[in-house]
Amino acid sequence: MKSLRALILTLSLPVGLAAQQAPSGAPANPVTAAFRSRTMGLQRLLAQAFDSIPEAKFSYRPTPAQLSIGYIAQHLVSDNNLFCNTFGTMKATVSAKDSTTADSVKAKWPKDTLVAMLKASLTFCENAFAQLDDAKLGDQVALTFGGNTRNVSRASMVLGHALDMADHYSQLANYMRLNNLVPPSALPRPRSGGN
Repeated sequence: MKSLRALILTLSLPVGLAAQQAPSGAPANPVTAAFRSRTMGLQRLLAQAFDSIPEAKFSYRPTPAQLSIGYIAQHLVSDNNLFCNTFGTMKATVSAKDSTTADSVKAKWPKDTLVAMLKASLTFCENAFAQLDDAKLGDQVALTFGGNTRNVSRASMVLGHALDMADHYSQLANYMRLNNLVPPSALPRPRSGGN
């Protein structure tokens, strides 16, 4: 629950700041811009994390009940396509091999295959985001999951996507720390300016 509150606060901060700007400096779609900024940041962190994890660790999971790193990678591909397919008319292209192979099998595919698929899904989501503006967030979209279809607001899908990526990045960061790897968000940041 604390994570959800922190994420909502983090997502609303840019909107609040945008509202305080002079009209000439305000973004045309402040809510969409805030979601896009946070989502693109999470995408960057996830890509960096998966790039930095050695292939030998892709089968790692802390306990038998938890997902392996490879499973998280293939799961994110599916989640990205599910969420971002609802952002507009643009739809993800999924290969027959990907759509007919069990998740547990895909989780064992080589790192380069999984990372390439993940990055392709991130690029798709970035392009799908370009279809959004604040006026479209209230639109109802069909969500089909587990054979059931229901209508939800597009805003719930945009928020769900950000929350899903934050959840899996947190999971991945913990796995990295358990393997003495430093998550991208914990790396030293370059200094700005001369000092």
